[in-house]
Order: sequence, then structure tokens, then C-alpha cells
Amino acid sequence: MTTSPGAPDALVPTAISVPVSPAGLPALRRRIQAVLIATQILGGLGIAIGVALAAVLAKDVSGTEALSGLASTATVAGPALLAMPLASLMGRRGRRSGLVLAYLVGALGAGIVVFGAVVGSFPLLLAGLVCFGAGSSANLAARFAAADLAEPDRRARSISTVVWATTIGAVLGPNVAAPAGESVSGLGVPAAAGPFVWASGVFLVSAVMVALLLRPDPLLTARALAGPEEAAAADGRSLKAGMRAVRESSRARLALVTVAGSHTAMVSIMSMTPVALGHHGADIRLIGLVISGHIAGMYAFSPAMGWLSDRLGRLTVIGLAVALIAVAALLAGTAGASHGQTALGLFVLGLGWSAGLVSGSALLTDSVPQAARAAVQGLSDFIMNTSAGLGGLAAGLIVSQAGYGWLNVVGACLLLPMTLLAVRGALRRDVTDAV
Repeated sequence: MTTSPGAPDALVPTAISVPVSPAGLPALRRRIQAVLIATQILGGLGIAIGVALAAVLAKDVSGTEALSGLASTATVAGPALLAMPLASLMGRRGRRSGLVLAYLVGALGAGIVVFGAVVGSFPLLLAGLVCFGAGSSANLAARFAAADLAEPDRRARSISTVVWATTIGAVLGPNVAAPAGESVSGLGVPAAAGPFVWASGVFLVSAVMVALLLRPDPLLTARALAGPEEAAAADGRSLKAGMRAVRESSRARLALVTVAGSHTAMVSIMSMTPVALGHHGADIRLIGLVISGHIAGMYAFSPAMGWLSDRLGRLTVIGLAVALIAVAALLAGTAGASHGQTALGLFVLGLGWSAGLVSGSALLTDSVPQAARAAVQGLSDFIMNTSAGLGGLAAGLIVSQAGYGWLNVVGACLLLPMTLLAVRGALRRDVTDAV
């Protein structure tokens, strides 16, 4: 397939002029997915390396534990702030440009964090953490890049495979934080800032890999394959057109609520679980094991969620997400001093998040026109991260005023909008199990 002669050169890179025959599509899909998996592993590693000691570094620089919580808030704010500009860029220039920008912003942010730690500036440190957190926007956007060229009946599996790849980096990251801190000894850099030095390098490598290897661009290739009209349809790619597409599709609204609701419930409960465990005598090692189990539930089983979503339908897996998160809230909220029950609750919470993210992301991609997808997907990530940031802030207030059990009740209540929309869609046959 060649680029339409009428397509604007600024919007369609020359890579799209490379012929893509139907026979060559399977090989192209595999190559694109392999590049995304590799960069997802590296990106996840970079994020996990830094996040592992972000709060510790914030405490050291600010001199007070009361301000250390702002570190996690700053890293969550980054993806929310970058989501819409990134969506606009990808809508005009393709996935490659957006992913490279996100990784470069993350690398710059890590460098600012290190500089802020060296000079002892807490505001500079927070600004760096916001930019550093923006690097995770690339990992979020990569799941949609995996869906660009996927067959409709394998779209959720393509998304889930890229999500799964984050597991490797997320598990390795905290384990290399100590060596990263030791590596900067004697350089005048605080040990807690060492992981950000490594993270900056990892993000730069990821940016280079995407720039060199993610060719042809999956989003622009999908548009070219859709026909000359799609390749040249710039008007339908604006953020305004994306919002209009959501308003016109109840399936898209359900998908947005699913992704935002499951993510906010997960972040709210997970963020305060270490505090609840500490109140019941758990030490750092045990808290680390519980969070590791939670992360395993989030990422390791995402391929199963993708397979279920493709085979049984998006709506079925959205229902599974609601059930899993509700059970998790019940287990964690009533655990008390039972650390084993809390650990089980957090593991199930991770599974519910995975089911909601994979099925919701696939349904969102299914539900809007090709031209509007990048804009709608960026809107989804903006809403998801903004909601989670607010949820994380509210979680601390709820636990301090009412307790961890009530936080889980509130988390379960966040499932009500997605439940109501899913039930209404099923009754009206507005959302089908067929892709």
C-alpha cells in the first residue's frame, strides 16, 4: 500500500510509502510487537528504578517525611500533563514521534532530579519527578501502538502482550536500585539519586530504539492501509474530533470509565496498603513482598486477560474486572492484622486492574473511527492518570480520618459507574461480545 498522493507530507512520513502487502503484514506485526516489547521492558525498568527510591530521595532533600508523599504525586502528574499533547503529536506524526518525545522527557526529568538532589533544591526535585513520570506515558501509549496493526479478533491479545512486558522491568527495577546508588559513590551524587542516573540512560536507549526500529510507523501504516481517504483525513484527528467520537459512542464511554475506574480504585487502595500493613506490625521486607505480589497480578497475567477479552468479549472481561476489584476490596478491607489476607487482596486487585485496562483499552480502540483513535486514546490516558492522582491524594485523607477499611469501601464504590454502563449496554445490546 502506498501513501495517497493527496496526503500531506508533514503528516505522513516517507516510511509509509514502503509497500505493505497483505502477505507481509504478519511479519510486520511481529516485528513491530518485538520492538514495542523490548522498549516496554526498558521503559518499565527505568520507571521502576526511579520510583523505588523517589520517596526516600524526597525525604532526604526536603528534610521531612511529611513532604515525601509529594514524590509519588509528582510522578503521577507527569503522565496526566503529557497525555493530551502526546496524543496530538501522535495524531499528526504517528506513534514513533510521540514515544520518542515521551522517553526524552523522562530522561530529561531524571537528569533534573539528579541535579536537584545535588544542589538540595526540593522544588527542582519535584519538577524533575513530574518530567520523569512523563516517561511512563510512553509505556502507556505503547499498548495502543500494539493495537494499530492487530487483527480485530486479536487486538486485546496484542495490547496485553505489551502490557505483560512491563513485568520484567517492574520486577528488575527495585532490585537494581541499590547497585545504581552505589555506582555514583564518590561522584558527589546522593546514593538515592543514583537510580535516576541509570533511569536517564535507560530512557535514552529506549528513545533511540524507537526512533531507529519502529519503522514503518504502526499508526501511519494502519491509516495508509485503510485507504487514501483515511491517510489524508487530518480533520478527524484533532482532540475535538476525539471528544466528539466519545460523545457519539456509548461503547467508548464505557471503555473510558472502565480504564479510569479500575485504575483509580487500584492506585487508591494500593498506595495506602503499606501504611496499613505498617500499622499492623509488618516490616519493610514483608511490605515489599506484598507489593511485589500486587505487581505480579497487574502485569504477569495480562496475556490471559487479553485472550479472554478476544474469545469471550470485552464486556465479559469488564464484568470480571468489576468482580475481581470488588473481591479485592473486601479481602483487603477486612484483613486487619492478617498479612496473608492483605497480600491476597492486593494480588486480586492487580488481576482486576489488568482485566479492566486490557478489556477497556481494546474496547476503546474498537469503538471509535481510525482517524480519531490517537486523540481518544490520549484522552483516556489523561482521564485515567488525573483520576488516579486525585484518588491517591484522597486515599490518605480517608485513611487518616476513617481508616483503611473505609478506603476499600470507597474503592469498591468507584466500580458503580462502570457497572451501570456495562449493564445498560448489555440490556440494550449496545455492547456485544463480538469484536
